[in-house]
Amino acid sequence: MPGLLPNRLVPPAMLLGLIALALSLAACSPSTPRLPKLAPDAVVLAFGDSLTAGTGAEEAAAYPAILAQLIGRPVVNAGVPGEVSAEGRERLPALLADVRPQLLVLCHGGNDLLRGRDARTIDANLRSMVLAARSQGVSVVLLGVPAPNLARAVPDFYRKLAHELKLPYDGDILSRIEGNRSMKSDPIHPNAAGYRLLAQRVAALLKEAGAL
Repeated sequence: MPGLLPNRLVPPAMLLGLIALALSLAACSPSTPRLPKLAPDAVVLAFGDSLTAGTGAEEAAAYPAILAQLIGRPVVNAGVPGEVSAEGRERLPALLADVRPQLLVLCHGGNDLLRGRDARTIDANLRSMVLAARSQGVSVVLLGVPAPNLARAVPDFYRKLAHELKLPYDGDILSRIEGNRSMKSDPIHPNAAGYRLLAQRVAALLKEAGAL
């Protein structure tokens, strides 16, 4: 019909950018808890399991490496594949003392969910990690991890914990990535495109919270 644009495939790079923009705009909220502005030389600590380590992509494509490029500050990749939240709780204090970050991006609990661990246990371990960081004057951002089921829904205890402790939080991005086969390297882990989208969302969340 006259006036209609012809069918054209959107280039993958453009599609990724459009998705990132849409997620950023959709997630913007005036109620996002505020963070102190990151100093130009601030160090960010990305803490978690294989989703943080970057399993499924090259080291340079892991989300902490891309986040460092986006925010112009060093981001330490402290992801340990296979780690459960109890192990993360024990590992974090020494790492905080060693790295001395201004900000912690916490993305943990996925291996607990894979192993069917009790939600109260995961919640308690995440809470302990947040409080350990705050006791050192470190701000915290929380990312919700989807359960390993067909719905890829993020358990509600992540949202409740973020609300209670007033944490900038995203409980959507990993679920969206996990539900998009083109952004995954295997049934669990993102590929380079998925990790880039995750980094873009974290950067957008930091901007919403006033850290950038």
